[in-house]
Amino acid sequence: MTPTAAVVVEGAYELAEGGRWCDGRYVYVDILSGRLFELRDGRDGRDDPGPTRLARLDVPLGAVAPVSGRPDSWIAAAGTGIALLTPDGALEWLDRPEDRTPVPSRMNDGVADPAGRFWAGSMAYDGTPGAGSLYRADPDGTVVRVLDGLTIANGPAFNADGTTMYLADTAVGTVLRCRVDPLSGGLLGSPETFAQLRDGEGSPDGMTVDEEGCLWVALWGAGAVRRYHPDGRLLDTLAVPAPHPTSVCLLPGDTNRLFVTTARYGVTNPTAASGAVLSVPVPVGGTVACSWRGAL
Repeated sequence: MTPTAAVVVEGAYELAEGGRWCDGRYVYVDILSGRLFELRDGRDGRDDPGPTRLARLDVPLGAVAPVSGRPDSWIAAAGTGIALLTPDGALEWLDRPEDRTPVPSRMNDGVADPAGRFWAGSMAYDGTPGAGSLYRADPDGTVVRVLDGLTIANGPAFNADGTTMYLADTAVGTVLRCRVDPLSGGLLGSPETFAQLRDGEGSPDGMTVDEEGCLWVALWGAGAVRRYHPDGRLLDTLAVPAPHPTSVCLLPGDTNRLFVTTARYGVTNPTAASGAVLSVPVPVGGTVACSWRGAL
């Protein structure tokens, strides 16, 4: 695939991430600065009013998902745990499990599944191998550690019926596929390797599943996005004009646009496309982000 990427937002973000389509708007974060943004009327990548900052936290903000029935409220992977982010920008913590880890750590990417649970990964600030975990926030507010022994848990993404979860361990170049019981949220068996990136191919970061069930993966360090068939076959590779793409979001409907967040972090000579939001024409659409169905 060789479409041309357009810069939608020249944000100069250090680490933009977590792009999702929610309630007719595109939302994303700048992790290290703890900021949450929305972009409205940008489905064609042009003539939009620019991003609006929705919140600024005093802790890193990895990703958010909307809360069902609570407009402008979010469940957030933030700081050392998972919290509710209220419309006035306050955090109501469900749990801060990374406070109890042996090395300084933070939460990273996260997403809600079709059953209304929220899943989020963690990582050590210094990238300590095996220090990362995957957590699940159930509708009753309980936070459960689902997997440990990861290094940089990234990009949870679910298929349409919530029975398959894809999870990246960025530091080791692996995309895992996990079978999920949609009723309990438990994993069925051990995760299996879905894709293994080799040296020079980049590291898997944020991910999403398109309307045809194929997985899109942002490749940190490679300036590319890959699309995989559910059987693991590599279908396409899309180049983007920034070395560190971090998350991917396919807009729903017939607009066939891919939004890609990128980072300036670690880039020696950044351009306008580094630390930006990019828009790329693609041949398939996505779906609206799922909500957390908490009963709090």
